[in-house]
Amino acid sequence: MAFQGKKLINNPDDVVTEFIEGLVETYPGLQYLDGFPEVKVVIRADASGATYDKVAVISGGGSGHEPAHAGFVGEGMLTASICGDVFASPSVDSILAGIRAVTGPMGCLLIVMNYTGDRLNFGLAGEQARSEGYKIETVIVGDDCALPPLLGIAGRRGLAGTIFVNKIAGAAAAAGLSLADVAAEAKRASQMVGTMGVALSVCTLPGQVTSDRLGPGKMELGLGIHGEPGAAVADLQSVDVVVSHVLKQILSSETNYVPITRGNRVVLMINGLGATPVMELMIAAGKTVPKLQLEFGLAVERVYTGSFMTSLDMAGFSISIMKADQTLLQRLDAPTKAPHWPVGSAGNRPPAKIPVPLPPSRSTKSEESLSRPLQLSEQGRILEAAIEAAVNAVIVMRDSLNDWDSKVGDGDCGSTMYSGATAILDDMKKYYPLNDAAETVNEIGSSVRRAMGGTSGVLYNMFSKAAYARLKANSDSTVTAKQWAEAFEAAIDAVSKYGGASAGYRTLLDALIPALSVLKERLTAGDDSSTAFVLSSEAALAGAESTKDMQAQAGRSSYVSAAILATVPDPGAMAAAAWYRAAALAVKAKYEKASS
Repeated sequence: MAFQGKKLINNPDDVVTEFIEGLVETYPGLQYLDGFPEVKVVIRADASGATYDKVAVISGGGSGHEPAHAGFVGEGMLTASICGDVFASPSVDSILAGIRAVTGPMGCLLIVMNYTGDRLNFGLAGEQARSEGYKIETVIVGDDCALPPLLGIAGRRGLAGTIFVNKIAGAAAAAGLSLADVAAEAKRASQMVGTMGVALSVCTLPGQVTSDRLGPGKMELGLGIHGEPGAAVADLQSVDVVVSHVLKQILSSETNYVPITRGNRVVLMINGLGATPVMELMIAAGKTVPKLQLEFGLAVERVYTGSFMTSLDMAGFSISIMKADQTLLQRLDAPTKAPHWPVGSAGNRPPAKIPVPLPPSRSTKSEESLSRPLQLSEQGRILEAAIEAAVNAVIVMRDSLNDWDSKVGDGDCGSTMYSGATAILDDMKKYYPLNDAAETVNEIGSSVRRAMGGTSGVLYNMFSKAAYARLKANSDSTVTAKQWAEAFEAAIDAVSKYGGASAGYRTLLDALIPALSVLKERLTAGDDSSTAFVLSSEAALAGAESTKDMQAQAGRSSYVSAAILATVPDPGAMAAAAWYRAAALAVKAKYEKASS
């Protein structure tokens, strides 16, 4: 039976910012950018982009994995850590703020764990930073060895082995290497490490109920650090049996995930997942080392045992094994002041926070262009009705979307969509220039970018910006149905291009692509625009429902078994179909009222 999780917190929405405040009070070498709650960035107190003469090394991702990554900020390791909300990728704006805060003329290396949202947001931020004149390189870390080679675009998940990559890159940067050389060492390290986890319980997100997915006497092998289902559920076994299974999986010659063979030198990390006592971690370490030496013929050069990358309050541990040589060992042994690497830190305490740096130039729009018109045109009234109906449809679906997503993802789809929908509703009343369709669509993207986290936020922002660009190319003030369809197509193309998904991948595109096809077909056949819109919305609903029969090839659902996926539709597709259908019906109602 599910029950409310017990947490020593205040408001669940404030856990990340309050964690950061406590972190910088505890460690004098750290600061944070004064941009809460949108910008959550921890930086070295002694690193300023204007004067920093080494390569900046930045990592980050969703919170809930502490001490990763903020606890590894310090001289000789990370220069900055970008913190998202719990289990949600940080925003592009946060990543850009971190880059601007610490990157000097030597450039910046972004170390990104292989999750769709992190790849997209760090990728977009990196591209924007390059356009501002910064030197940027990126290394993607996917060290998961629990699952067989995956189909689709998702790839191996980033796990605790990322901490090794952070340390090696940080030491190389501290030694004065160039950006290209630091990136090369980090990439090489990422290819040498493999990780697999074992859990005795699932984690509980702040303010949510505890899942009862993993029953008494059971353990889960190869689960993800966001609580997503693992490779298998098994009866609880002794640590000897568990360690043997994990080592065989990581070092398997069939999958060949890591290039480790008998006679190699390796380093070992035993990583607690959040609720595992140090005693149990040390037991695991004590059993792992002799097995590596005697059964696999490996020379274990270093052992790191502790909680490095957790999953909130999950009970369990992961094992990471990295092939080592003398250069790599020197990087791992190099001094660092990162507080949660197995070395302490000390020093005078500087101010806890500094201002968020502004971009080199920021385009401004007049107050008139970013305000609601005193009087709406007919197009403005129709657009307002469509937007209001669309966001209200998403708002009422929040709990259903969260429920579906808890079975196939991380359980926050409804909450994420709700945040975006309420922001759009609030901003529309004050800012949207509804008589200008293109600018209104652009402002929807701005609302989404500010309020929505995770992959959905960046995808819908892309969607809006691509539609805006297409609408802006039209010189006429009134937008025709054909022009709306062209903007819709441009938006879908952008999401597919940058997100990597297409029809049949079990994503929101499985609702939107059929809708676009029917919309173009009906407009070409001569249907009036409102009828074509409504008919296309029926195709969107059918497409969303059909995702029950699809094997996911993108996002966290790609790690979930087909049996579980078949029980629910894709939450993102259902949300897209809902807002599209609601908008279509609202437009039709407006046209019918006008003609009556």
